[in-house]
Amino acid sequence: MNKVCIVLIALLVTACGDQESIQSWMDEQTRDMRPKVESVPQAKPYEATPYEVAGLLDPFSSSKLIPEGKSARHGARSEFTPDFEARDLRNNILEKVPLESIKLIGFMNLHNQSMAVVQVDSLQLTKQVKVGDWLGVDFGVITQIKDQEIIIKEVTEDPSGEWAERVNALQLQVKEDGK
Repeated sequence: MNKVCIVLIALLVTACGDQESIQSWMDEQTRDMRPKVESVPQAKPYEATPYEVAGLLDPFSSSKLIPEGKSARHGARSEFTPDFEARDLRNNILEKVPLESIKLIGFMNLHNQSMAVVQVDSLQLTKQVKVGDWLGVDFGVITQIKDQEIIIKEVTEDPSGEWAERVNALQLQVKEDGK
């Protein structure tokens, strides 16, 4: 054990001497070395670009939704152009609901006039309707009440801004058990 301690002490003493020689070698090698730092490129001065909006369309304007040259409420009226003001005056709750959300649940004959019963689950509303009543958001008017369905004539606007008629129908909704 003593011999091991003596060998370790001898190694430590020689290591300390080696460390001094290593340090002197490092000093000699780095004496002539200089770091190479590239200069930072000159910053360009800020140039403000003016934002001029005169003559440009407002990106939040509803006119962006209407095809150019067309105006749904104020443009030239075609044969099928709906009457927006009349709809606003009618204030019919069934004209504010998409036709897909309206269910036909029954029929009745009241004073020799055919009537249908429709239901809107989202509004918890059940109403009687007859020929001539307005139904759905696409200016739909009931034109016929048949045994199993009601026929609705709607007016819709195509992507080019033209108004056209289409015929749609609501079928009688029958429960799964056949009742």
